[in-house]
Order: sequence, then structure tokens, then C-alpha cells
Amino acid sequence: MRRLKILIAGLEAVPWSLLALPLRFGVAWIFWNSAQVKLLNWSRTVALFAEEYRVPLLPPEFAAGLALALEVSCPALLVLGLATRLSVLLLLGMTAVIQVFVYPEAWPTHLQWAAMMLALLCRGAGAFSIDHLLWRRLQRWHDGASDGFRRSLH
Repeated sequence: MRRLKILIAGLEAVPWSLLALPLRFGVAWIFWNSAQVKLLNWSRTVALFAEEYRVPLLPPEFAAGLALALEVSCPALLVLGLATRLSVLLLLGMTAVIQVFVYPEAWPTHLQWAAMMLALLCRGAGAFSIDHLLWRRLQRWHDGASDGFRRSLH
């Protein structure tokens, strides 16, 4: 029992920053691969959006372009750890559209994607990210500005 407790304590001590990396890269890989397939044959992609996917309210050309834009930009941002939460939110929205309107039977796969993305949405990109560097710089700037404001009051 003691060894099990030590093992569990060791696992619970793994920093989020290490766990976030494979999550970011995994989500990026899923959507990046989808973008590459779209780019291989754009006319076929638009035809799929018109004939099979049938996303409501959006013309097929626009829906295909929007999907491609998200599948290229968001994975790049995830790998960099830049605007991670926004990227994940956009990809979660895209996943919801796919789940509801395109492939409702694929819910086990979409659930896996959503689980990875929800962890990133809630916890962020981790310390190995541009988000983390920007946040630290913003906090230092804010703290410095606040100190200056406080000094000017005295």
C-alpha cells in the first residue's frame, strides 16, 4: 500500500506544463491532418461540403474555407502555445458542428477530442508556451504600473 501511495503521489506531482504539451500537439495533429487532406483536392473538398457535410446556413465554399482556415491556424497556434484558449474554443465549436450536423455517429472520437481540448481550455497551455511568457510580461507591466500609480498617490 505504501508503494502505491508513493506512485500515486509521484503521478499527481507531474506538472501541468508537461501534460499540456502532448495535449496541445495531439489536438494540433488531428486538425492539421484534416487541413492537409482538404488541401490535396480543394474541388473535392468543396463538393464534400456541398453533398455530404451540408453545414446549415453556410454556403459550401465558405464553410470549406472557414474549416480550412481554422484547421491551419489553430494547430499552429497550439504548437506555439499562443492564444491557446481561443484556438481551443474555436476548435471545440468546429467539433460541435461536426458532431451535430455532419457525423453524429462519431461521438466517441469527438468525445476524445473534446476531452483533450477541455483540459487545455480550463488549464491553459502551460509554462512551455508563448501564452505563459506573455502573461508573465503582462503581470510585470501591470504590477509596475500599479506601483507607479500607488507612489503617485502618496
